[in-house]
Amino acid sequence: MKPKKNTLSDLGGIMYSTDPSFVFESNEPEENSELANAQQDLRVMLDRKNRGGKAVTLVTGFRGSDEKLEILAKMLKTKCGVGGGAKDGEVLIQGDFRDKIVLLLQKEGYKVKKSGG
Repeated sequence: MKPKKNTLSDLGGIMYSTDPSFVFESNEPEENSELANAQQDLRVMLDRKNRGGKAVTLVTGFRGSDEKLEILAKMLKTKCGVGGGAKDGEVLIQGDFRDKIVLLLQKEGYKVKKSGG
């Protein structure tokens, strides 16, 4: 994953400082902040766009490290017996397994909602 490039709006309006002791303090939350499963608010939906008509179950809203996302994806793929992947904070599971994935995530302690029809 490519690192995000900073823009002027990311700097909070600071463009240049003549003060040699100036230190910019970012007020963005840390990306590595781990949330407990009960604090995660996940959405489970069915997606068919740009996939040649094939259905994919999409789990969005995960906040945590890429390693934990991969572990979650592997657990869901194993329990459903299908392929899939994880990237950009989303888990893709091949096929329509919305109900099964909602139950599995609830057993793991996540707050889960079905969305998108």
